[in-house]
Amino acid sequence: MSLQQQGQQEQTLYRMDPTTRQNLKSIQDHIANISKNHVNKPVRVETVDGDVFEGLLIHCERGILYLRLPSHSTSRGFVPGFQSDYVLPLVLFNLLAISLL
Repeated sequence: MSLQQQGQQEQTLYRMDPTTRQNLKSIQDHIANISKNHVNKPVRVETVDGDVFEGLLIHCERGILYLRLPSHSTSRGFVPGFQSDYVLPLVLFNLLAISLL
């Protein structure tokens, strides 16, 4: 079933410039290559929006960096040694800086 009503033309509201798209892809590839060399190391990540996260870099794939953030509360698990850390996925083109800690 089509969401487009019969007789109406599709109207593009935004289309990324091909040069901008190529630049973003290049940035993603560059960050991914850097990140792959620093997996399992503590890092500080700053986004272009000014958010700052510190954690363990655990994976980087397909334009997303995965950062394990430590829990600052007590363990809520019922099993001894239960980890309550969580993983934060960050989009690579939204990153401003990555620093080793």
